[in-house]
Amino acid sequence: MEFKILTTEFNGRKFKIEEDHPEVGSYLYVYDGENCIKDYLQNDIETCKQVAFEEYKVPLDKWVLKES
Repeated sequence: MEFKILTTEFNGRKFKIEEDHPEVGSYLYVYDGENCIKDYLQNDIETCKQVAFEEYKVPLDKWVLKES
């Protein structure tokens, strides 16, 4: 099974969403430089995008799918 990874940079921070098995959900990671300063576990990728928007104002259309 191949999981999606989405990334973006906004306001000097890096953001990454990693999809996991459906029963687990998806993770949103927030980086300041190389340090992960916050992580969130949500039900799916779209909810992670929404959290990034609400908490950090990351535009919903700014995410890029990382090619494997």
